[in-house]
Amino acid sequence: MSINYGLRGVVALESDISRIDGAKGILEYRGYNIHDLAQHSSFEEVVFLLLSGYLPTKSELTEFTIELAERRELPEKIIDVLCNLPTISYPTVILRTMYSYLGDLDDSIFMINPQESRRKAIDLIAKTPTIIAYYQNIREDKPLTHPNKNLGHAANFLWMLNGVEPDKIDERALDLDLILHAEHTLNASTFAARIAASTLSDMYAGVVSATGTLFGPLHGGASQKVIEMLRELKDKDTQEIEEWVENKLQAGERIMGFGHRVYKTMDPRVEELRNAAKQLDAVKSNNWLALSDELAEIVYRKKRIYSNVDFYATSIYANLGIPDDQFINMFIMGRIVGWIAHIMDQYQNNKLIRPLQKYVGEENRVFTHIDDR
Repeated sequence: MSINYGLRGVVALESDISRIDGAKGILEYRGYNIHDLAQHSSFEEVVFLLLSGYLPTKSELTEFTIELAERRELPEKIIDVLCNLPTISYPTVILRTMYSYLGDLDDSIFMINPQESRRKAIDLIAKTPTIIAYYQNIREDKPLTHPNKNLGHAANFLWMLNGVEPDKIDERALDLDLILHAEHTLNASTFAARIAASTLSDMYAGVVSATGTLFGPLHGGASQKVIEMLRELKDKDTQEIEEWVENKLQAGERIMGFGHRVYKTMDPRVEELRNAAKQLDAVKSNNWLALSDELAEIVYRKKRIYSNVDFYATSIYANLGIPDDQFINMFIMGRIVGWIAHIMDQYQNNKLIRPLQKYVGEENRVFTHIDDR
């Protein structure tokens, strides 16, 4: 029995949701190149594409955008829970808990059909920014800033977070980030979502499974580790940064924000995120990009590995004033679309996901009664 540790190279299923060519640095959603979507689309349009399988007409997009905005409000019971939770250190723990509560309030939680799946999908995607922003309001002891139905998905989140409407540059930067994070084939969290769905568990359970999986520092948790690293390096000169990198490599430690399991060349999302980070740095008079570029050059020269999507997303979040410990939730705000698209796909073509293991322990051991041990 051959073993592919971490399921490396194992093809587990078929899907038409997204495609990666790791050797060429290509990412497509439903056949559309990520650069075209990043430069010409909106998050709402990408959500429609991933859930429906095709790009919407103007009227379809308008109707869908309105529907998404209408679903942002949270049930009073959820707000009560958020307001009365004990102090919790990690906002992602709050988010995954609220997904469970939303499922508990859904009378059709166990109903699986295309219509119900679509309703739940839009509900979860629309309510995720509200949960994140409300909890941030609460922990900062501010009044809740309620959703604004007249703003787009990204702009509305920044409005709820800060209490003021964002400018177009901020809105576009977050919208772009959400597009680029929306889907990425069978990454660990998406696979976790599909495993849950393959048991015919409810959509909320699949999203909770995925959220818990993304929380790890080798997945979505990397973005928070990147900003912690950049803050540590912020006041160091080039020689000090070089020494810091060398010490990390000599100690066999990971430098967060570098390398990817699939891409053998530059992650195509990096270019788009870097451009957005550059624009934000100029407007905000920050130097996150210059520091990031310097670090990226040193790491590539010493290790020949490229930066990944977490690396420059960090600069965008920092420039937008998003708290460090909410970075993982920013990832979730985008990636929940891909999770749900895969959950719906799994429901439509379901086979229980149940791989084998190779047993390496002892066999045929003789049981001894406890009095004789």
